[in-house]
Amino acid sequence: MKIAVASGKGGTGKTTISASLASIWNGDLLAVDLDVEEPNLHLFLKPEIQDSKKIYVEVPKIDGDKCIACGKCADICNFNAFSTVGDKVLVFSEMCHACGGCFRVCPVGAMTRDKREIGEVITGAKDNIDFIMGKLRIGEAMSPPLMREIKKNIKTKKDIIIDAPPGTSCPAINAVMDCDFIVMVTEPNPFGFHDMKLAREAFDTLNIKMGVVVNKAGIGNRDVYDYCEKTNLPILGEIPFDRKIASAYSDAKLISAVSEEYKNIFLKIKEEIKKYA
Repeated sequence: MKIAVASGKGGTGKTTISASLASIWNGDLLAVDLDVEEPNLHLFLKPEIQDSKKIYVEVPKIDGDKCIACGKCADICNFNAFSTVGDKVLVFSEMCHACGGCFRVCPVGAMTRDKREIGEVITGAKDNIDFIMGKLRIGEAMSPPLMREIKKNIKTKKDIIIDAPPGTSCPAINAVMDCDFIVMVTEPNPFGFHDMKLAREAFDTLNIKMGVVVNKAGIGNRDVYDYCEKTNLPILGEIPFDRKIASAYSDAKLISAVSEEYKNIFLKIKEEIKKYA
């Protein structure tokens, strides 16, 4: 089973819930941090890092002796990676999405293949949990190519828990699109409710089953609960608004380790996931 833990916005507790859920899974598990712009799942799971590999994407490089500045590469590129200036074509490799279209349309074969580093993949393990994390290169604008490279290399029969990027943009969709179940983390306040609805609408297009975990339960209002009941979106569990949890978080400790009560909350969430998945 492949489970994505997602949220409509940052700061809802998605990573801490991913980590605690992984810690109580009681079986061989692969934990994946696909929030490559700001990975922090490792701070809570504390895996022993075993390997790190730099990841590259293929980008074009123009042979100035062959180029006739016809502009066909600039015409086909939707991402403005080329600019024709007089009799020269400039390449902005940071804008390239590595689609390969420019290689196909160049009439004189002036394109050669180069590569650009986009980040690294870090692997490790802790007890019965294998761990993979992506880390985007500083200054890199696009995270989906790194995310796809990570997912392409995941070959396991273990259950998988993915800590997805927050929001509803391309990185979030890329993270959850091939999962069996999405756990949406939200808070019972107007901001959390608004962004949860946006996430639900975005993820609905993927036809993946979903459920909600309400973090900081006990504050705010009932809008989240009323919406879930009205739209048949199951609430998998609630994490109380508790100072002990905040203290554990500030020390990068697992919520599930705070007390037996909180461990049982995550065990129940696990069972609810299996029930609805």
